[in-house]
Amino acid sequence: MSRFSVAGSRAFVTGANTGIGQAIAVDLAQHGAHVIAVGRSSMDDTLARIAGVGGSGSAVQVDLGSVAGATAAFAEAEAAHGPIDTLVNNAGVIRRADSLDFSEEDWDAVMDINLKVVFFLSQAFARARLEAKQGGSIINIASLLSFQGGIRIPSYTASKSGVAGLTKTLSNEWSASGITVNAVAPGYVVSNNTDALRADPERNRAILERIPVGRWAEPTDIAGAVTFLASPAARYVTGITLPVDGGWLAR
Repeated sequence: MSRFSVAGSRAFVTGANTGIGQAIAVDLAQHGAHVIAVGRSSMDDTLARIAGVGGSGSAVQVDLGSVAGATAAFAEAEAAHGPIDTLVNNAGVIRRADSLDFSEEDWDAVMDINLKVVFFLSQAFARARLEAKQGGSIINIASLLSFQGGIRIPSYTASKSGVAGLTKTLSNEWSASGITVNAVAPGYVVSNNTDALRADPERNRAILERIPVGRWAEPTDIAGAVTFLASPAARYVTGITLPVDGGWLAR
């Protein structure tokens, strides 16, 4: 099982205060990584959960809607903890409105966090790894909306489609230098972003009827795929967007 271990590595996980990001941080720590949990709010609960599984973690509080703030946080983490081996671009937001009414402010807020900062954090990570002549792994959190259109979420769909495309192009450029770049596309997950959908009886029922597994995903269902992609067992896996959706796309 050592090929599936991330022991001794350092992982920088954005949006790790709750939901999918928190589950990823805890899972990586449980499998031996030192996790730098990053986000705009307190990471106390995440660090407590990491300690609860016997893991090692630290926190950086920063506004991940700012490229300057995000890249400075990355540099700070490397200075404090040493070279980062794994970057998990998980932080994301969603805004809902009919496309005819969608505002420029909502468009920019989603695209900045979900796509722009993902690129520039990946760039900072790759520069550091290439300068050190070492490999590493970038794992982006995409979405089913990387494959489908959805409704009333134009900027979210555009951003997550962009994440899937960006994953491919960065893999094409950096894999020969030992940096694998992949994405995980969660299906419908119990999280803050899906509160409105789960609270709508009709939408909730329609979603469940389409999922062959028959339930919403828990954040821990996504975390295992990320830890695998960060491990030596996935060293020949690059450029993919892996759906973890309970069979939704096969339906």
